[in-house]
Amino acid sequence: MRAVFLDYETVSNGDLSTASLMDAMPDLEFHGSTDGAQIDARIADAQIVLLNKFVLTRAHLASARHLKLIGLAATGTDNVDLAAARELGIAVCNVRGYCSQSVMQQVWAMILSLNQHISDYCRLARDGSWVRSETFTVLSLPIRELSGMTFGVVGWGELGRAAAKAAQAFGMRVIIANRPGGATEPGRYALDELLALSDVVSLHCPLTAATRNLIGERELSLMKPDALIINTARGGLIDGQALAAALKAGRLGGAGIDVLPQEPPVDGDPLLDPGIPNLLLTPHIAWAAREARQRCLDEVAANVRDFLTGGRRARVV
Repeated sequence: MRAVFLDYETVSNGDLSTASLMDAMPDLEFHGSTDGAQIDARIADAQIVLLNKFVLTRAHLASARHLKLIGLAATGTDNVDLAAARELGIAVCNVRGYCSQSVMQQVWAMILSLNQHISDYCRLARDGSWVRSETFTVLSLPIRELSGMTFGVVGWGELGRAAAKAAQAFGMRVIIANRPGGATEPGRYALDELLALSDVVSLHCPLTAATRNLIGERELSLMKPDALIINTARGGLIDGQALAAALKAGRLGGAGIDVLPQEPPVDGDPLLDPGIPNLLLTPHIAWAAREARQRCLDEVAANVRDFLTGGRRARVV
Protein backbone atom coordinates (compact mmCIF):
# COMPACT_ATOMS: atom_id res chain seq x y z
CA MET A 1 0.00 0.00 0.00
CA ARG A 2 1.56 3.26 -1.14
CA ALA A 3 1.77 5.97 1.50
CA VAL A 4 3.28 9.45 1.38
CA PHE A 5 4.07 12.12 4.01
CA LEU A 6 3.78 15.49 2.26
CA ASP A 7 5.37 17.89 4.77
CA TYR A 8 7.45 15.89 7.21
CA GLU A 9 9.79 18.79 7.99
CA THR A 10 6.91 20.65 9.65
CA VAL A 11 6.96 17.98 12.37
CA SER A 12 10.60 16.92 12.58
CA ASN A 13 13.99 18.55 12.04
CA GLY A 14 15.67 15.16 12.08
CA ASP A 15 15.33 14.64 15.82
CA LEU A 16 12.48 12.10 15.82
CA SER A 17 12.18 8.36 15.29
CA THR A 18 10.11 7.17 12.33
CA ALA A 19 10.09 3.53 13.48
CA SER A 20 6.37 3.45 14.32
CA LEU A 21 5.43 5.00 10.96
CA MET A 22 7.62 2.58 9.01
CA ASP A 23 6.23 -0.34 10.97
CA ALA A 24 2.69 0.66 9.97
CA MET A 25 3.62 1.67 6.39
CA PRO A 26 6.86 -0.03 5.23
CA ASP A 27 6.78 1.77 1.87
CA LEU A 28 6.10 5.23 3.30
CA GLU A 29 7.69 8.04 1.24
CA PHE A 30 8.85 11.11 3.16
CA HIS A 31 8.87 14.57 1.60
CA GLY A 32 10.17 17.46 3.66
CA SER A 33 7.73 19.80 1.93
CA THR A 34 5.45 19.81 -1.08
CA ASP A 35 4.42 22.68 -3.32
CA GLY A 36 1.44 23.07 -5.60
CA ALA A 37 3.26 21.85 -8.67
CA GLN A 38 4.24 18.59 -6.97
CA ILE A 39 1.07 17.63 -5.14
CA ASP A 40 -0.92 15.81 -7.83
CA ALA A 41 2.00 13.57 -8.81
CA ARG A 42 2.82 12.73 -5.22
CA ILE A 43 -0.70 11.68 -4.24
CA ALA A 44 -1.86 10.25 -7.59
CA ASP A 45 -1.39 6.58 -6.68
CA ALA A 46 -1.28 6.89 -2.90
CA GLN A 47 -3.74 5.03 -0.71
CA ILE A 48 -2.59 6.88 2.44
CA VAL A 49 -1.54 10.54 2.64
CA LEU A 50 -0.01 11.96 5.81
CA LEU A 51 0.34 15.69 6.40
CA ASN A 52 0.49 18.38 9.02
CA LYS A 53 -0.26 21.81 7.51
CA PHE A 54 -0.34 21.20 3.78
CA VAL A 55 -3.72 22.18 2.33
CA LEU A 56 -5.71 19.48 0.52
CA THR A 57 -8.52 20.94 -1.58
CA ARG A 58 -11.50 19.26 -3.19
CA ALA A 59 -9.63 19.25 -6.50
CA HIS A 60 -6.65 17.47 -4.93
CA LEU A 61 -8.87 14.83 -3.37
CA ALA A 62 -10.84 14.28 -6.55
CA SER A 63 -7.63 13.68 -8.49
CA ALA A 64 -6.35 11.09 -6.00
CA ARG A 65 -8.30 8.14 -7.34
CA HIS A 66 -6.83 5.54 -4.95
CA LEU A 67 -6.81 7.60 -1.77
CA LYS A 68 -8.38 5.83 1.21
CA LEU A 69 -7.01 7.64 4.27
CA ILE A 70 -5.71 11.10 5.17
CA GLY A 71 -3.72 11.00 8.40
CA LEU A 72 -3.24 14.41 9.98
CA ALA A 73 -0.20 14.89 12.18
CA ALA A 74 -2.16 17.60 13.99
CA THR A 75 -5.40 18.23 15.84
CA GLY A 76 -6.69 20.94 13.52
CA THR A 77 -8.51 19.81 10.38
CA ASP A 78 -9.16 23.14 8.64
CA ASN A 79 -6.49 22.45 5.99
CA VAL A 80 -8.44 19.51 4.54
CA ASP A 81 -11.75 19.80 2.68
CA LEU A 82 -13.67 17.47 4.98
CA ALA A 83 -16.91 17.77 3.03
CA ALA A 84 -15.16 16.60 -0.13
CA ALA A 85 -13.44 13.78 1.74
CA ARG A 86 -16.79 12.60 3.08
CA GLU A 87 -18.40 12.70 -0.37
CA LEU A 88 -15.50 10.81 -1.93
CA GLY A 89 -15.39 8.17 0.81
CA ILE A 90 -11.94 9.16 2.05
CA ALA A 91 -11.35 8.63 5.76
CA VAL A 92 -9.68 11.41 7.76
CA CYS A 93 -7.99 10.94 11.16
CA ASN A 94 -6.37 13.54 13.38
CA VAL A 95 -4.23 13.38 16.52
CA ARG A 96 -5.57 14.63 19.82
CA GLY A 97 -4.06 15.34 23.19
CA TYR A 98 -0.49 14.75 22.10
CA CYS A 99 0.86 18.19 23.03
CA SER A 100 -1.10 19.18 26.14
CA GLN A 101 1.95 19.42 28.36
CA SER A 102 3.96 21.31 25.76
CA VAL A 103 1.19 23.86 25.17
CA MET A 104 0.60 24.26 28.90
CA GLN A 105 4.29 25.03 29.37
CA GLN A 106 4.20 27.68 26.64
CA VAL A 107 1.07 29.28 28.07
CA TRP A 108 2.62 29.55 31.49
CA ALA A 109 6.04 30.60 30.22
CA MET A 110 4.29 33.55 28.61
CA ILE A 111 2.09 34.36 31.59
CA LEU A 112 4.98 34.29 34.04
CA SER A 113 7.31 36.22 31.74
CA LEU A 114 4.70 38.95 31.20
CA ASN A 115 3.65 39.11 34.84
CA GLN A 116 7.25 39.28 36.07
CA HIS A 117 8.36 41.54 33.18
CA ILE A 118 11.29 39.17 32.66
CA SER A 119 12.46 40.65 29.34
CA ASP A 120 12.34 44.20 30.67
CA TYR A 121 14.10 43.39 33.92
CA CYS A 122 16.82 41.47 32.06
CA ARG A 123 17.37 44.59 29.97
CA LEU A 124 17.47 46.84 33.05
CA ALA A 125 20.04 44.55 34.66
CA ARG A 126 22.36 44.90 31.67
CA ASP A 127 21.82 48.41 30.28
CA GLY A 128 23.29 50.19 33.31
CA SER A 129 20.00 50.87 35.08
CA TRP A 130 20.87 48.51 37.93
CA VAL A 131 24.36 49.97 38.23
CA ARG A 132 22.86 53.47 38.52
CA SER A 133 20.19 52.41 41.01
CA GLU A 134 20.30 54.15 44.39
CA THR A 135 19.12 50.95 46.10
CA PHE A 136 19.99 47.29 45.80
CA THR A 137 17.15 46.64 43.35
CA VAL A 138 15.15 48.14 40.49
CA LEU A 139 11.38 48.45 40.91
CA SER A 140 10.43 50.13 37.66
CA LEU A 141 7.75 47.65 36.60
CA PRO A 142 4.90 46.10 38.60
CA ILE A 143 4.97 42.44 39.61
CA ARG A 144 1.83 40.85 41.00
CA GLU A 145 1.07 37.62 42.81
CA LEU A 146 -1.11 35.33 40.73
CA SER A 147 -2.78 33.75 43.75
CA GLY A 148 -6.32 35.03 44.04
CA MET A 149 -6.49 36.24 40.45
CA THR A 150 -9.00 34.93 37.91
CA PHE A 151 -7.94 32.72 34.98
CA GLY A 152 -10.45 32.70 32.13
CA VAL A 153 -10.42 29.80 29.67
CA VAL A 154 -12.01 30.03 26.23
CA GLY A 155 -12.11 26.49 24.85
CA TRP A 156 -12.58 23.78 27.48
CA GLY A 157 -10.85 20.90 25.71
CA GLU A 158 -7.79 19.00 26.82
CA LEU A 159 -5.48 21.97 26.23
CA GLY A 160 -7.69 24.40 28.11
CA ARG A 161 -8.00 21.98 30.99
CA ALA A 162 -4.22 21.52 31.18
CA ALA A 163 -3.65 25.28 31.33
CA ALA A 164 -6.39 25.63 33.95
CA LYS A 165 -4.89 22.90 36.13
CA ALA A 166 -1.65 24.89 36.32
CA ALA A 167 -3.64 28.04 37.14
CA GLN A 168 -5.20 26.26 40.10
CA ALA A 169 -1.73 25.25 41.29
CA PHE A 170 -0.91 28.96 41.42
CA GLY A 171 -4.00 29.57 43.55
CA MET A 172 -6.03 31.19 40.78
CA ARG A 173 -9.77 31.00 40.35
CA VAL A 174 -10.66 29.34 37.04
CA ILE A 175 -13.71 30.37 35.02
CA ILE A 176 -14.81 28.89 31.69
CA ALA A 177 -16.50 30.56 28.72
CA ASN A 178 -19.54 29.12 27.04
CA ARG A 179 -18.70 27.55 23.71
CA PRO A 180 -18.64 30.37 21.11
CA GLY A 181 -21.75 30.00 19.01
CA GLY A 182 -23.01 27.18 21.24
CA ALA A 183 -25.63 26.79 23.93
CA THR A 184 -25.27 28.24 27.42
CA GLU A 185 -23.96 25.67 29.89
CA PRO A 186 -24.46 25.72 33.67
CA GLY A 187 -21.56 27.20 35.58
CA ARG A 188 -19.98 28.78 32.52
CA TYR A 189 -19.76 32.44 31.56
CA ALA A 190 -20.74 34.50 28.56
CA LEU A 191 -17.58 35.63 26.78
CA ASP A 192 -18.15 39.31 27.58
CA GLU A 193 -18.53 38.55 31.29
CA LEU A 194 -15.46 36.29 31.33
CA LEU A 195 -13.35 38.98 29.66
CA ALA A 196 -14.43 41.56 32.21
CA LEU A 197 -13.74 39.29 35.20
CA SER A 198 -10.46 37.70 34.16
CA ASP A 199 -6.94 38.79 35.02
CA VAL A 200 -5.60 36.29 32.48
CA VAL A 201 -7.50 35.03 29.42
CA SER A 202 -6.18 31.96 27.61
CA LEU A 203 -7.61 30.93 24.24
CA HIS A 204 -7.83 27.23 23.37
CA CYS A 205 -10.70 27.01 20.88
CA PRO A 206 -10.60 25.96 17.21
CA LEU A 207 -10.93 28.45 14.37
CA THR A 208 -14.47 28.27 13.02
CA ALA A 209 -17.01 30.68 11.56
CA ALA A 210 -18.15 31.35 15.13
CA THR A 211 -14.66 32.04 16.50
CA ARG A 212 -12.95 33.98 13.70
CA ASN A 213 -12.02 37.42 15.10
CA LEU A 214 -13.57 36.34 18.38
CA ILE A 215 -11.46 38.95 20.19
CA GLY A 216 -11.62 42.36 18.54
CA GLU A 217 -11.58 45.99 19.60
CA ARG A 218 -14.88 45.73 21.51
CA GLU A 219 -13.88 42.57 23.37
CA LEU A 220 -10.46 43.96 24.30
CA SER A 221 -12.13 47.07 25.69
CA LEU A 222 -14.04 44.88 28.15
CA MET A 223 -10.85 43.52 29.71
CA LYS A 224 -9.10 44.96 32.75
CA PRO A 225 -6.35 47.42 31.78
CA ASP A 226 -3.72 45.22 33.48
CA ALA A 227 -5.07 41.89 32.20
CA LEU A 228 -3.12 39.47 30.03
CA ILE A 229 -4.37 37.57 26.98
CA ILE A 230 -2.67 34.42 25.69
CA ASN A 231 -3.30 32.78 22.32
CA THR A 232 -1.65 29.45 21.53
CA ALA A 233 -4.64 28.20 19.50
CA ARG A 234 -5.26 29.85 16.10
CA GLY A 235 -4.16 33.26 14.85
CA GLY A 236 -7.56 34.11 13.40
CA LEU A 237 -9.15 34.21 16.85
CA ILE A 238 -7.76 37.69 17.56
CA ASP A 239 -7.88 40.87 15.48
CA GLY A 240 -4.17 41.66 15.43
CA GLN A 241 -4.63 45.33 14.54
CA ALA A 242 -6.97 45.81 17.50
CA LEU A 243 -4.60 43.99 19.86
CA ALA A 244 -1.61 46.06 18.71
CA ALA A 245 -3.58 49.26 19.24
CA ALA A 246 -4.71 48.23 22.73
CA LEU A 247 -1.15 47.38 23.81
CA LYS A 248 0.30 50.59 22.38
CA ALA A 249 -2.37 52.64 24.14
CA GLY A 250 -1.77 50.89 27.48
CA ARG A 251 -5.33 49.56 27.57
CA LEU A 252 -4.10 46.00 28.21
CA GLY A 253 -1.43 44.60 30.49
CA GLY A 254 0.17 42.29 27.96
CA ALA A 255 -0.27 39.56 25.39
CA GLY A 256 1.43 36.25 24.61
CA ILE A 257 0.84 35.22 21.00
CA ASP A 258 2.15 32.01 19.43
CA VAL A 259 -0.01 31.98 16.30
CA LEU A 260 -0.85 34.38 13.47
CA PRO A 261 -3.53 34.19 10.74
CA GLN A 262 -0.85 33.65 8.08
CA GLU A 263 2.11 31.41 8.90
CA PRO A 264 4.80 32.24 8.06
CA PRO A 265 3.65 35.90 7.96
CA VAL A 266 5.22 36.63 4.58
CA ASP A 267 2.72 39.42 3.86
CA GLY A 268 3.34 41.10 7.20
CA ASP A 269 1.17 41.30 10.30
CA PRO A 270 0.35 44.13 12.73
CA LEU A 271 1.87 42.16 15.62
CA LEU A 272 5.30 42.07 13.95
CA ASP A 273 5.75 45.76 14.80
CA PRO A 274 8.77 45.85 17.16
CA GLY A 275 7.36 48.92 18.90
CA ILE A 276 4.46 47.09 20.54
CA PRO A 277 4.99 47.00 24.32
CA ASN A 278 4.30 44.02 26.57
CA LEU A 279 3.94 41.60 23.67
CA LEU A 280 5.57 38.18 23.49
CA LEU A 281 5.39 36.77 19.97
CA THR A 282 6.66 33.28 19.15
CA PRO A 283 6.58 31.35 15.82
CA HIS A 284 3.94 28.67 16.52
CA ILE A 285 6.08 26.61 18.89
CA ALA A 286 3.68 25.88 21.76
CA TRP A 287 3.15 22.32 20.51
CA ALA A 288 6.77 21.69 19.62
CA ALA A 289 8.41 19.96 22.59
CA ARG A 290 10.35 17.02 21.16
CA GLU A 291 8.37 14.54 23.26
CA ALA A 292 5.10 15.98 21.95
CA ARG A 293 6.22 15.77 18.32
CA GLN A 294 7.34 12.16 18.79
CA ARG A 295 4.03 11.34 20.40
CA CYS A 296 2.31 12.94 17.42
CA LEU A 297 4.07 10.66 14.93
CA ASP A 298 3.41 7.59 17.06
CA GLU A 299 -0.28 8.50 17.27
CA VAL A 300 -0.46 8.93 13.49
CA ALA A 301 1.02 5.46 13.12
CA ALA A 302 -1.51 4.03 15.58
CA ASN A 303 -4.34 5.66 13.60
CA VAL A 304 -3.08 4.09 10.38
CA ARG A 305 -2.72 0.62 11.91
CA ASP A 306 -6.24 0.86 13.31
CA PHE A 307 -7.67 1.97 9.95
CA LEU A 308 -5.98 -0.91 8.16
CA THR A 309 -7.73 -3.37 10.48
CA GLY A 310 -11.15 -1.77 9.96
CA GLY A 311 -11.20 0.55 12.98
CA ARG A 312 -12.28 4.16 13.35
CA ARG A 313 -9.63 5.47 15.76
CA ALA A 314 -9.51 9.31 15.90
CA ARG A 315 -11.76 9.55 12.84
CA VAL A 316 -13.18 12.96 11.96
CA VAL A 317 -14.61 11.68 8.66
